[in-house]
Amino acid sequence: MKLIMEQMPIVIQALNVGFLQTLKLFFVTLVGAIPLGLIIAFGSMSRWRPLSYLCRLIVWVVRGTPLMIQLLIIYYFPGLVLNNPIWGGGEAGRFLAASLSFILNYACYFSEIYRGGIQGVPVGQEEAGLVLGMKRSQIFFRVTLLQMIKRIVPPMSNEIITLVKDTSLARIIALQEIIWAGQAFMKGSHGISGAIWPLFFTAIYYLVWNGILTVLLGRLEKKLNFFR
Repeated sequence: MKLIMEQMPIVIQALNVGFLQTLKLFFVTLVGAIPLGLIIAFGSMSRWRPLSYLCRLIVWVVRGTPLMIQLLIIYYFPGLVLNNPIWGGGEAGRFLAASLSFILNYACYFSEIYRGGIQGVPVGQEEAGLVLGMKRSQIFFRVTLLQMIKRIVPPMSNEIITLVKDTSLARIIALQEIIWAGQAFMKGSHGISGAIWPLFFTAIYYLVWNGILTVLLGRLEKKLNFFR
């Protein structure tokens, strides 16, 4: 116990650094995937069939393959196959590759949620808007969008909570997120070796952050109850 207490400041500092990397990946993914998912959803619902088929094919491939495989392909493919290591070997390159992988993956999942939310709004409301002389863009932003947001908050919340845990997959390309930091003390880091207890502390970080997100998303869902 005395040894653990002596090692605690070193471990906490390393976990804090790893958790900051986890948070960066989390927020970058949301900022990129939320709008991209809407674009893909519009593409999937497009009346121009080539665009619709292309978007649905992308969604099918991304949702049908593991995120870990996508990470490995996006990070290693340029260097090993194209002989053009565009990501480099540094932490910044690994973070960029991981961000691209997560954004594409979650955008495809979000796109299906968007599509379901949009198509779940009664068609009669769009027809009523057209009768009143509204443009389709006005109908979408003033009628469809607000109702869609209400419908998609629960499934989006689930995906966002899943994203927090999925960020740990980035360690497959040696991105030094929080689990990488905790696992490093098993292999030998900062003079500490064979210590498994730091991994239990990583679980606390995830639990606290997921708890905060659950409360915030729950409040958002309650504020949207006026659509009922």
